[in-house]
Amino acid sequence: MTLDFRDFDKDSSDDSSSDLGEDSDINDDMSLSERGEDEEDAGNNINQEENLDNCDDEDEVVKAIKAEKTKPRDHPPSIKCEDFIVDISFHPNKNIIGLANIVGDVLLYEYNNDETKLINTLELHTKACRDIEFDDEGLIMFTTAKDKAIMATDVETGKLKQCFENAHEEPIYKLISLDSNKIVTGDDCGTVKLWDMRKQNPIFSLKIGEDYISDMITNEAQKYLVCAGGDGMLTSIDLKGSKIYTSSEQYESELTCMGLFRSESKLLVGSSVGKFYLFNWKEFGLHSDEYVGQKHSIQCMIPITQNIVVSSGEDGILRAAHMFPQRQLGIVGQHSLPVEALDISHDGQYIASCSHDNDVKFWNIAYFESIDTMIDVNHKQNKKKDMINNLPSSNIKNASDFFSGLA
Repeated sequence: MTLDFRDFDKDSSDDSSSDLGEDSDINDDMSLSERGEDEEDAGNNINQEENLDNCDDEDEVVKAIKAEKTKPRDHPPSIKCEDFIVDISFHPNKNIIGLANIVGDVLLYEYNNDETKLINTLELHTKACRDIEFDDEGLIMFTTAKDKAIMATDVETGKLKQCFENAHEEPIYKLISLDSNKIVTGDDCGTVKLWDMRKQNPIFSLKIGEDYISDMITNEAQKYLVCAGGDGMLTSIDLKGSKIYTSSEQYESELTCMGLFRSESKLLVGSSVGKFYLFNWKEFGLHSDEYVGQKHSIQCMIPITQNIVVSSGEDGILRAAHMFPQRQLGIVGQHSLPVEALDISHDGQYIASCSHDNDVKFWNIAYFESIDTMIDVNHKQNKKKDMINNLPSSNIKNASDFFSGLA
């Protein structure tokens, strides 16, 4: 079982942990001798970079990344919280981010490049929040928690619009919004329910497994809902037929997170052993391809473009990869402790990440759009070159740290 917020209780804290700061090395606790070795390695990397700068065949992606590094890294300052942040969600059309914490509260912040400002604190749940989502218009905020309750809150006024107490027999782990009225929830023991907020009872309730529902996803058509589980199964539900559509083979590890790519034709699934599994949409029984993402558990991912994913997990490092063709791009950013959740802003300029060290960090990733269009489908990755090309949002100077996380 991988480490996640379910292992924390209301009074949990990490007093022994320290925030490394946005300009410090991720290996802050290493010995002096190890630091000396890393400084020597960093010097070697600088020499490599100088040598590679003279290469005539340097590809356009490398050039673009280097050019971006000379520009200001504009992003909002980090948010430091008193309590463990379980989930985050950007507002769909305003510069607002919601933070759900382990004591059951939701904090709403306004953000810009200069500051992050707390605009509301909502005491919603009696136990740890598990998920927070806005509807497509940003008018309603849905939350769920370990107290088994589902709440719909008016974003503008902060007033409660609807509450389902004891919505599941077991604590609810995951929630997604289909529209302003319909949501889907999944609990710790494999039960999925579809709700219409205008009705008291769920539209359907399906038992699809024995372990927790780690993630759920659907496409624009909303015909099928795909659920990833802690039991290593990928199960799809026919939403209109209110029945199970397919169940995958059982994988060797927990399936933890999902993302859609290539105009929603490709489904990428992350796992607790650091592997990515790629599925064709509607063909959920068996993956069409797999990749080694890292040697640590992948806890969360966010699609940045039709081809690029940013993922993170136990080691606290945010990594970017181009999936079509598969190519590692570098480190987007880093935390000192495991990352619990990722989200992308409404304008695509920032991603935010929350970590076990009770902070939320922002990363400017606007440059991804230009990099995406430069990657040739026939390009073969040159890891020796790509090792020195960390992404502009990253503060890690030794780029080989990125590849050390790969199996």
